[in-house]
Amino acid sequence: MTLRQEKVQEQLVHEISDMIQKELRDPRLGFVTVTGADISRDLRYAKVFVSIMGDDAAKKQSLKALNGASGKLRGEFGRRARLRVAPEITFHFDEGIARGQRIFELLNSIQHELHPATEAPVETLPSSEI
Repeated sequence: MTLRQEKVQEQLVHEISDMIQKELRDPRLGFVTVTGADISRDLRYAKVFVSIMGDDAAKKQSLKALNGASGKLRGEFGRRARLRVAPEITFHFDEGIARGQRIFELLNSIQHELHPATEAPVETLPSSEI
């Protein structure tokens, strides 16, 4: 990955999360957190990874709303980043946080099975550390 790709990727995560918080007023959007981005070598395509709180239906609605607003977000990102050609943005679920939480739950259940009353449960990490 080139240095330019890394910088555009970092700026993309920052700007998209700022735009989602301050500018998108879609009632379908739930609690959305931008967790990362992947940008193509030619800077024309970007995958933005998001974590969405809620049930599966709410997650699908939020993702649909984000992909529906991708054109508006693309144009605004191009202006903010001063890029000649803004990348085409697609949104994808980031299952890493949910997967990490599930692993901690499994570890807790195993620990309770092995040592039912002697050990304290494994503490979960705050979401900022996952």
